[in-house]
Amino acid sequence: MSKQLDKLAPTDVRRLVEAKAESGLTAATVKQIHGLIRNALADAEREELVHRNVAKLVKPPAVRREEARVLTIEEAKRLLDVIRDDRLEAFWICALTLGLRRGELLGLRWDDIDFAGGLLAVRQTLQRADGSLQFVDPKTDRSRRVVPVPEPTLAALRRHRRAQAAEQLAAGKRWQNLGLVFPSTIGTPIEPGNLSTRWRATRKRAGLDWLRLHDLRHACASFLLASGASPRTVMKTLGHSQIGLTMNTYTHVLPDIERAAVDAVAKKLFG
Repeated sequence: MSKQLDKLAPTDVRRLVEAKAESGLTAATVKQIHGLIRNALADAEREELVHRNVAKLVKPPAVRREEARVLTIEEAKRLLDVIRDDRLEAFWICALTLGLRRGELLGLRWDDIDFAGGLLAVRQTLQRADGSLQFVDPKTDRSRRVVPVPEPTLAALRRHRRAQAAEQLAAGKRWQNLGLVFPSTIGTPIEPGNLSTRWRATRKRAGLDWLRLHDLRHACASFLLASGASPRTVMKTLGHSQIGLTMNTYTHVLPDIERAAVDAVAKKLFG
């Protein structure tokens, strides 16, 4: 049943929200619907089509945060065994040990890596926009960052560089020298969808069908926190814009860190 915009009451919005929830939609979807109504009424209020935004008076459904499954050290070791000698072994290792996003790794150039200093700079990302692959700037200032690279990861990158040199020779004139660390076999950017397909096959071999590529980033953060890194260090490594995002995302690790901290103090006090 339709109703004039200026006749809407909070009860009308509440009934709609409840009906959507009862229809089987998730709480997150119902919350999005409520948000659309609230924003539309806000526009109408600015245009003086309504006297007040009645959607603001209706509380949207709470979205329960599901605790994501986290990769364990044992599972990570199994994955490392499976990816050994894979063409993209260094890619998977970088994702796991540095926490870089897919687009950041696909946009990485050899000039971004300081092998002598053990540092890697995130300066661009590869994204699909307007129907084509494009290199764009990182989305925030925090995303543009320099991260330390552990020696095993540097070693994997060195092996990858040698293998890439052989691919370049094999490709001959077809090779497009864009300086990418992780290009296709002819030097062009890798299509993100193709990479995801390859990842699904890789995780299946490791018996980790649930593991998304982005979960390697989460695993990196969890391992850093569990090893004693401060949340601010993890925030800088991942390129988070706010430390609150880091703390909220990885709360599952904090109890273990807190336990380790108080145990360490007790050990110093009581021997």
